Amino acid sequence: MKRITQALTFWLLLPWLCIVAILPFSILYKMSDVCYYLIYYLLRYRKKIVWNNLSNAFSEKEAIERKKLQKDFYRHLCDLLLEHIKGLTITCAQVLHRCTLQNPEVLESLYKKGKHVLLLTGHQGNWEWAGSAVALQTNYKLYVIYKTLSNPYFDGLVGRIRKRFGRDIIQQNQVLRKMLSYDSIPKATAILADQAPDPQQASIMNFLNQPTYVTQGLEKLAKKLNHAIVYMHIKKIKRGYYTVIAELLFEHPIDTPDLLITQTYMQRLEADIYQEPATWLWSHNRWKNKVNLEIN
Repeated sequence: MKRITQALTFWLLLPWLCIVAILPFSILYKMSDVCYYLIYYLLRYRKKIVWNNLSNAFSEKEAIERKKLQKDFYRHLCDLLLEHIKGLTITCAQVLHRCTLQNPEVLESLYKKGKHVLLLTGHQGNWEWAGSAVALQTNYKLYVIYKTLSNPYFDGLVGRIRKRFGRDIIQQNQVLRKMLSYDSIPKATAILADQAPDPQQASIMNFLNQPTYVTQGLEKLAKKLNHAIVYMHIKKIKRGYYTVIAELLFEHPIDTPDLLITQTYMQRLEADIYQEPATWLWSHNRWKNKVNLEIN
């Protein structure tokens, strides 16, 4: 029965998704304006989670400032949703016009050295378009790590979008096996490691003004494989336009002290969030597992 419901939901929504995907951007963003009022005022999608996250991260701000930030986030979220759907039909030229990797030479230098790379970023800006920009502007074959969706039909659709422009995907539970099988041709693997990890397999760090569980898996993977680590800063220039800046963090992570990779990643991410707070994914229940201690 569950599979039938999932199939019906998918096939009922698919025609509408296809219509949205072929709309010009000018109409797409008018739709986003309407979606904002529906999601923010009518559906009130995860408003309590978003408000709590913003209140804890920006406790020094007045309530009126946090309210404006909350509204700005929902406007960005609606843009992001429709931009992701547009990923079904967006062309190479449109990607490169709207999302540009400013310094591809950082990655090209590593490619010439024969280095596999881990591309670290967060759910900031439009991370899907950022991946497309990397795939189009560098010689790297890009693999994107993802968590399987509960609806297999939508999972297939999202996978189709993420495989465009020569990219490929790796299921979260198959990461190490797949990466160990890489041949000598340099590969890039994109990891978004800013969501809530299993507390039993996490470290504790101060992040966005509060003690936070952070994944240990990222650092273990980097040291085991010794792939170069590059952080991708994703900036929103204006509505519908983004820029990506690559920063080489560690060329030989196997030589780094314990926790340095994780700390550096979280520091870069936090700085990006504070710089552009409205474009991070505040609707994720990042602090569902509370840490009951103080971090010095």
